[in-house]
Amino acid sequence: MSDVTTRIRDLIDSHDVVLFMKGTKEMPQCGFSSRVAGVLNYMGVSYKDVNVLTDPDIRQGIKDFSDWPTIPQLYVKGEFVGGCDIVTEMTLSGELDQMFDQKAVAYDKAAADKIREANA
Repeated sequence: MSDVTTRIRDLIDSHDVVLFMKGTKEMPQCGFSSRVAGVLNYMGVSYKDVNVLTDPDIRQGIKDFSDWPTIPQLYVKGEFVGGCDIVTEMTLSGELDQMFDQKAVAYDKAAADKIREANA
């Protein structure tokens, strides 16, 4: 395993929820990262944000690791969930809630419902 793969695996294994993104959860630096971070922040999910802009090895390494070409990338309990479009669809359908429930990840159910109501 390469050094960058080991670093990525350690991050994913050390945190229940990890978002590889451009920027930080407090200051996203792309619209797609902002959308996913916004959903997680609004739903009160505790997560590790990894700013790929500060580490070119991680920026390319996460794409190779997941075999997914874009950032952001969300991982929940070690499982790759997807990028912005997939997380948005899962949020609106309630699948993200179900995943959090199944994997015992704390989140604000009322906030998740409000997101769906606002987008109905």
